[in-house]
Amino acid sequence: MAEDLQPTDAGQVTEMLAWAAGSKKTVELVGGGSKAALGRVVETDYRLHLSALDGVNLYEPEELVLRAGAATSLGQIQAMLAQQRQQLAFEPPDFGDLYGTTKEQTIGGVLAANLAGPRRLKAGAARDHFLGLEGVSGRGAAFKSGGRVVKNVTGYDLCKLMAGSFGTLAALTEVTVKVLPSPEKIRTVLLFAQDDAAAITAMSQAAGSPHEVSALAHLPAAIAARSAVSYVKGAGDAVTAVRVEGPGPSVEHRTEALRRQWGALGAVEELHGHNSNILWREIANVAPLLPDRDAIVWKLSVTPSLGAEVMRGALAAGGAGYYDWAGGLLWLALPANEISSEDGGAGLVRGAFGGAGHATLMRGPEDLRASVEVFQPTPPALAALSARIKDAFDPHGILNPGRMHGAF
Repeated sequence: MAEDLQPTDAGQVTEMLAWAAGSKKTVELVGGGSKAALGRVVETDYRLHLSALDGVNLYEPEELVLRAGAATSLGQIQAMLAQQRQQLAFEPPDFGDLYGTTKEQTIGGVLAANLAGPRRLKAGAARDHFLGLEGVSGRGAAFKSGGRVVKNVTGYDLCKLMAGSFGTLAALTEVTVKVLPSPEKIRTVLLFAQDDAAAITAMSQAAGSPHEVSALAHLPAAIAARSAVSYVKGAGDAVTAVRVEGPGPSVEHRTEALRRQWGALGAVEELHGHNSNILWREIANVAPLLPDRDAIVWKLSVTPSLGAEVMRGALAAGGAGYYDWAGGLLWLALPANEISSEDGGAGLVRGAFGGAGHATLMRGPEDLRASVEVFQPTPPALAALSARIKDAFDPHGILNPGRMHGAF
């Protein structure tokens, strides 16, 4: 049973990790604890709770920058931004329902997992909004990187290195992020009754149009029927969606143009702000659209033009799924009682894209996550580079050992 460590500030985090490094004691980093079920199972000597590192330390709306303790709740930050009509443009998803937890996610956890929602294809990933950090390496050495503006990021951009490292390189103690104005108006155009391949073609055309769309998704009929939005739920067929955001007159013009473009393909409908927000939250948060709370959930990143073919192959043994990012992101729910207990469908899912993409096991029982590669296996050259980076930051392998791969 791991013992709990409760540092009260960044200085104590440094002291505790320096001691752990010197003693070769392994440590699990815990922020809000909302993503404990994401990644491989971690077994350590100690759990280092970072919850004391909370609070917004700097927020300058006119400069579009915010700095906060890494354990500051995302909800607190989003509420503060909303008062100034600003947002985290990468649209971080909330996987609380996916993991069956009410624990609040933290800004440090979102950045460490590099999570982004439907707006990623326009605004970029979480790492693209990560301006600066203070942290403590697995050597027990405090360090900082970046600054309050992009032009201050000189030398090695450690923010992008830490984004997606899942706490295997360092404990983040403070982070600085770029914020952006919230859109004045939001509209979503719906296209009905398209099969997967036709929907991906329609989304590709919309993405390549001059209408500056901010999100594109396709929900097969069984998935669409689970939406809380009546136009989507009651369609009785597949629903393809495109979102337009920005100044009011511009949104109206672009929405009308997309309605004409998609209207040549089939029946269309339009969602205004409230229902648009509900639909895209469902798409981002995943769990509301998946039919089985016990299903094994996979996330696949593929070439959009191959999305329909990959989905068909990955669901060959049953299950359900939908498309985000114009077909480049596939969410799959595989029935646990019909999938091999040995790999949770890993062979089937990863075999479906033949190396032209990557797949992450987003939800599964502990014994499954302990026995399969949760994250996409890396080629030997990339694995060797990752090992050298790991050795530079955490030579004794004390931080979240095994969280991402067997070696780290």
